This record gives sequence, structure tokens and C-alpha cells, in this order.
Amino acid sequence: MSQDRTAIWWVRRDLRLTDNQALYAALAHGDNVLPVFVLDPRLVGSPFNGEKRTAFLHGGLRILDDDLKSRGSRLVLLHGQPEDVLPALVQETGTSAIFAEEDYSPFARRRDDAVCRLLPLLQLTSGASALPVGLVRKADGDPYVVYTPYKRQWLEQRLPAKEDVIPAPDSVPTHSTVDGDEIPSAPTLPPSVPFAPGEAEAQERLKHFVMGKDAPVYHYASRRDLPAADDTSRLSPYLRLGMISARRAVVAARYAIHNAANADARKSAETWLSELIWRDFYMSVLHYFPHVRSGSFRPEFDAIAWRNDEDEFAAWCEGRTGYPFVDAAMRQMRQIGWMHNRARMVVASFMVKDLLIDWRWGERWFMQQLVDGDPAANNGGWQWAAGTGTDAAPYFRIFNPITQSEKFDANGDYIRRWVPELKEVPTKFIHAPWTMSLAEQKRSNCRISTDYPAPIVDHKVARQRTLDAYKKIRD
Repeated sequence: MSQDRTAIWWVRRDLRLTDNQALYAALAHGDNVLPVFVLDPRLVGSPFNGEKRTAFLHGGLRILDDDLKSRGSRLVLLHGQPEDVLPALVQETGTSAIFAEEDYSPFARRRDDAVCRLLPLLQLTSGASALPVGLVRKADGDPYVVYTPYKRQWLEQRLPAKEDVIPAPDSVPTHSTVDGDEIPSAPTLPPSVPFAPGEAEAQERLKHFVMGKDAPVYHYASRRDLPAADDTSRLSPYLRLGMISARRAVVAARYAIHNAANADARKSAETWLSELIWRDFYMSVLHYFPHVRSGSFRPEFDAIAWRNDEDEFAAWCEGRTGYPFVDAAMRQMRQIGWMHNRARMVVASFMVKDLLIDWRWGERWFMQQLVDGDPAANNGGWQWAAGTGTDAAPYFRIFNPITQSEKFDANGDYIRRWVPELKEVPTKFIHAPWTMSLAEQKRSNCRISTDYPAPIVDHKVARQRTLDAYKKIRD
């Protein structure tokens, strides 16, 4: 390495040392690497940023700082807008290059463009997605807007393998004496949130999910839609902030596929890989069609005559719609900052197509509540549910919250866990408790409209109302 060559590793959503391409590039550049994280007030104070995710971030920063100190380095925390604080830091330290992992949200791209205009020495690496965004495109160069052909082309690329995963460095030489701000010790995650921050926790979760002949990944296809079960990886918060790399998750999925004991196990591992590909797909959509952050992918759907009833929206947010499966899911998210994926689809469909509330209201609420709230995946999921997006559910697909509950929470275990008012309700009524007689309500210690709300809408009536609203747009 050349002497007196200082590189800044600008940490963003890559709070890890293993398989970090930006850190690797910084280490290759010179003999003095300064890890820097900038707490941008535009993000910290954003209406799309919630307390739980902020606490998870702060915890991750503290752990990353500890991991760096064990390697002879430290994390320098700065407050302010990067285009303001990084030029001063470069001048103070004599930095000759800045390395950062590329991000694809409209905000991130504007931020990076602003920094590049002031500091042409900024170099962006891959790492946020499993394959670089832009690699998977049609033969004519256009981006895909439908998942299935995107996935087919994605699988034809050279996929990440074990030898591609960059080991964590034994040491990170940091000789600069620049002062940073103290890493926040608060807020801390509520005890109810089951996500301990940090790279080591992410690695342990991945190992538990894929290692062993009877690992959860081998039951994923048959059990991933059961919200009462604990058979998903729950790695999404760690992928969101890069406490583990998407590339490493893909390597683990391929390992599981290769080591599957039978066809069913292999199918399950392939199903999980498909979910990781969805993550790349939504990043690509956001990159090429940034307008989706503020409006429908198909602009004609912005003309839908939403009802936007604020009282009904509040009932949805608080888990008191009178539909147990919906309420269980919304309460789960408020308490632990996470929601099962099947439940996300059901509650999104309910808000948009039963209550006829603008999908952007739900998108914002999810980003405020979820530890794993990701601009690309969250937007893609909401537009899918609303039928306004790229590879979206047809506008006439409207989930029935009762039949979804009966199919995916047959015994009501998920409902009883998160809606304790219903814990004594017999299984035959648990999905539609308002059908109980007064005597049955008394025996169940659950009086409708007193202990638990009656349904705020009639699903059949609401469904037709939504079909009519969408039909006007299509006509």
C-alpha cells in the first residue's frame, strides 16, 4: 500500500465487516481507513422513519464501533448533511478517496450526486443488492417490470458463491485523530422487539435458518404463510441496514438448495431464494422508476377516488377493525416492529380495498413502525397490494380477511396471541367473532362492541365499492 493515503469508508446501510465491498475497497486504497457514519437530520426526522428502526440503527452503530475497536479502529459519527460535513472532514484528514455502498432510493441518489459535485473522489461499490442493480435487464437494455422474467434472467447470471464472500478484516488501520460525536445510547429497543442488533446476531440467525438437514429453510414453502409459526428467517431488519449482506444470504440459499435431502426440501430452499430475488427486483424498480416513491407506477391509478376516512384509518393502525386477523397483524407490528409477510398482504389489501384508503397512507405507516422498513420493498409491496404497481396483483384481487384467517391461522393461535380479548373465543368463531350469539359472547368473556369492536365495514359491500372505484379508472 502507498504511504499517506487516507480513505474514508462512508458507512450507510452496511453496518458489517464481513462481505463489505466498500470497506474492502477502502482497505485496498491506502494504509489509513477512517470509518464514518453521518446521521443526516433529513433521515432521522423523516416521517418515513420510526423510533424502532432508529433504535435498531443506533444499536447497530454501537456494535459496529465495538467490532472496529477490536481491530484497531473506531467509528466516527458525525451529525449533519453529508454534503456539508464530508468536505470539511476530507480537508481535515487529507483524504484521497471516499468509498461507500451504492443505494438506489431517490433520496440516496440526490444525496450522492450532491456529494459527488463537491467531492469527485467519492466511489460507489455494489453491496446493497445481491446482484448489482442494472445487471439484470432485457436484451434491449430496458429494465424489467414483471417479476417472473426478471427472476429467470437473474438466475442466468453468475450468482454469488462462497468464495465471493469477503471475510471480515483482521485489522482496520485507523491513524486519524479526528473527533466525532458520541454514538447515541438512546433510544433503545423496547423489550418486546425480538431483534438484537448487530452483525453477529444476523450471522447466527442465518446459520440457524439454513444449517442442518431439518433446518427451517427446508420447510419454508409449506410453512412460510403461517404467521403463528416461527419458520421464516426474520433476517429482513438485518438486510435492511446491511448487518448481513444480501450476497451472503444468496450464498446460504444456494448452499441449502445444493444440500437439500429431497425434492420438497429443495423446493423450499428455492422458494426462499425467490424471496431474495424479489428484494433485488424492487430495488431495480425503484432505481429505474423513482416516481413510485410519490405516486403509482401506473399514473392513471392516482385518479382513484379514495375515501380516506381518518377514523377508519386510525382503527386500522390501532388494530381495532373488528376483523381479528387484521387486528392481530397490526398489533404485532406496533408491539415488535415486524409483521409476518402473509399478514402484510392481508392488512394492505384490507386498508386499500376494504376501506378504500390511499395506499400511500399505509406505506408511510409501515415505514414508521417497521424495523425492517425498506423504501424499495415496502413501496413495491404496497403497490402490489393496491394493484397500482409494476408486477401488481390485479385490481379485482381483494383478499377476504375471514377466509385468509381461516386458511392461514386455522386454530386462531396467531389471533389469540395478539388480540387477547379473543383468547377464550371458540375456534369456530375466532375468525368472525361477531357471529356469536349473546350467550356465546358471555361465555367467551368477549362482548362485541364492548370488549372487541364490531367490523367497521361489511367486506362484501366494501369489495363492490372498490371494484366500482377501480372500474371508473379503467373505463
